[in-house]
Amino acid sequence: MPVPTAPTAPSGAATLLTVAPREFAAECERAIAQARIGAATIKAAHAARDGAGVLAAYDAVTATVDDARSRASLAENVHPDPAFREAAEKAEQALGAFAVELSLDRDVYDALVAVDVAGEDDATRYWIEKTLLEFRRAGVDRDDATRARVKALNEELVRVGQEFGKNIREDVRTLRLAPAELDGLPDDYRRRHPAEDGVVAVTTNYPDYLPFMTYAKSASARATLWRAYRERGHPKNLEVLSKLLAIRHALATLLGYSSWAAYTLETKMARTDSVVEEFIRTVTDSAAPRALAEMADLLAFKRTDDPAASSIEPWEHEQLQDRLKAAQLGFDSQAFRPYFEFAAVQRGVMGTMGRIFEVRFDKVSGVPVWHPDVETFDVMDGEQCLGRVHLDMHPRDGKYQGAAQFDLTGGQRGVSPEAVLVCNFPRSKASGPGLLQPGEVETFFHEFGHLMHHVFAGHQRWAGISGIRTEWDFVEVPSMLLQEWAVDPHVLRTFARHHATGEPIADELVEKLRTARDFGKGLATRRQMFLAAVSLDFHRQPPGFDTTARLADLQQQFLPFRREHVDGTYFHLAFAHLDGYSAAYYTYLWSEVIAKDLLTGFQHDGLLSSAPARRLRDAILAPGGSKPAAQLVRDFLGRDYSFDAFARWMRAG
Repeated sequence: MPVPTAPTAPSGAATLLTVAPREFAAECERAIAQARIGAATIKAAHAARDGAGVLAAYDAVTATVDDARSRASLAENVHPDPAFREAAEKAEQALGAFAVELSLDRDVYDALVAVDVAGEDDATRYWIEKTLLEFRRAGVDRDDATRARVKALNEELVRVGQEFGKNIREDVRTLRLAPAELDGLPDDYRRRHPAEDGVVAVTTNYPDYLPFMTYAKSASARATLWRAYRERGHPKNLEVLSKLLAIRHALATLLGYSSWAAYTLETKMARTDSVVEEFIRTVTDSAAPRALAEMADLLAFKRTDDPAASSIEPWEHEQLQDRLKAAQLGFDSQAFRPYFEFAAVQRGVMGTMGRIFEVRFDKVSGVPVWHPDVETFDVMDGEQCLGRVHLDMHPRDGKYQGAAQFDLTGGQRGVSPEAVLVCNFPRSKASGPGLLQPGEVETFFHEFGHLMHHVFAGHQRWAGISGIRTEWDFVEVPSMLLQEWAVDPHVLRTFARHHATGEPIADELVEKLRTARDFGKGLATRRQMFLAAVSLDFHRQPPGFDTTARLADLQQQFLPFRREHVDGTYFHLAFAHLDGYSAAYYTYLWSEVIAKDLLTGFQHDGLLSSAPARRLRDAILAPGGSKPAAQLVRDFLGRDYSFDAFARWMRAG
């Protein structure tokens, strides 16, 4: 699908994250004031005579608010200045409150209802159908008292959700360990953690935690870090999570739904909580034989060290699995890291995406950004700028600790989209190169897929369907698909070279990576289904239950480790997806099932071929939210998606 008209130059929205906190707050206030003027214009218009004007005005209002909220969310998660983060948090609350106010404005709703869209194109009719449904789901057609109560609950929901996430971000635990307790860790990890006064500081931040759990020989140190990781958010989030669940339940039942799960899933591909429950059961059953076999293999391997072992502790899993792969599959994860130096991986990811989608990434210098680490690139299709992306790739204090794509500007026809990739990969320093693990390379491809989706989709006629605007349980599909490029030998051959010798990665090494990647997928899938079950279960029942006790029950159902729930740990209090995804964490596996099916479209030509990638771009990425997700899949595959490819993948290897 070619871009209909050449977009304007990038907006330079990143500049707004370089001003003083009070100026940023004032800019968000101006966005609200501008939106209010737009709403007044809608209400003053004669919708039957000027339907196009009403639609354009409403689209401009929502785009203004959405872009301002995106900038506030980004600043809250990445800005190095605590005062700026605090200002962004308050701005996001104010913008969220206005969005709720707009969703409950009966006059705006009535104006949109009065617009005759019979002569409009399919995308416009689909957008308005979705828009009017969201108004009704917000309670716009209820009485004044109900609307006032809905508004108050939504404002409280925004505040409590922000508090939940803030408590997670700010609760970084630090262990003081003897240097010997780092035995088994890679040399570059040990260099980044020098001993001071005879002790080494290791935190619960992701770049510290995952390598330690994978490589540290000391079982007691791993157990201590595992517990600390699962104490984050406690005790503050114990009450905050209960409040979050109670507010959601109150809001859903006020609007006539049985639960928050029933309410929030109505607009997803799944539609109902019973469909999600059945999906969780189907995937869990599909993964069960493999998961049990993998657990048996891990236990048998543990018994080579401890013949009396009868179970596996949860803090042993990653280390045992890594050792088993080395001993039985010839896979040494540390042997791959020299081939995955950060800068080379970044060039490889961008080179691969540019090759298959037939675009290039032109680095832009002199762009004001919020931190010196941030790099800026324009995405070019020939001489046409499709959008701008910013890469914020290394850890620092106060920054979001995971990996995610954030919108900066949504974009639409004639307005360039902008997005930010936020990761926490090790940086190269004079003391040594920043080397990635194979899983981190996969994460890089995955998250970059979100950037591509945002840029290609950001050119629809209406901002309301531009960008990643598909049903929520489809948004991960393109990224789940594109992470497959991280283990393709032809792809890796283009950039994976030893950082010291320049030697390209050998095909047999890549084959070991692919074989080892298969081991553990049953257990990993069961864990994903556990998280999906927690997400769904917490939002299906009335509030007031003991979340810690319920978590323990679900762990016993879905996870095979002995005493997976350890007294005094509170994994759910740092499960950030309970805020953003609420009842819909199943999205990841739902998307993976569809992604495995889409992968069949590349089997004939290979992953480096531009032909199927161009079809993917045209059929699935570029349409944004202009069609139902199921139709996007049909446009690419020529049929409805099925579970078959996922089932074959689960059995294979």
